[in-house]
Amino acid sequence: MAHSDPPLTRTNVTLPASLLDEVDRYAGPRGRSRYVAEAVAQRVRRDALGAAIRDTAGAMVGRPGWMGPDEVAHWVDELRSEETT
Repeated sequence: MAHSDPPLTRTNVTLPASLLDEVDRYAGPRGRSRYVAEAVAQRVRRDALGAAIRDTAGAMVGRPGWMGPDEVAHWVDELRSEETT
């Protein structure tokens, strides 16, 4: 099955001139839209991950396998000491 690009929608975004100059410097000729789309997609993924973390925070408390902060720190210390021995 061939990969196809999603349909594009034209939009208008207002940016500070200095930021746009930097975008153009890194994006190259005619690469502005792709550069901005990739940056926005990265931010959306980060925000979605943050929301998922907030929504599930504490979901394991009191369940088998749950470790408190001190237990996690001890576990990480043990893993690190195994790497150095």
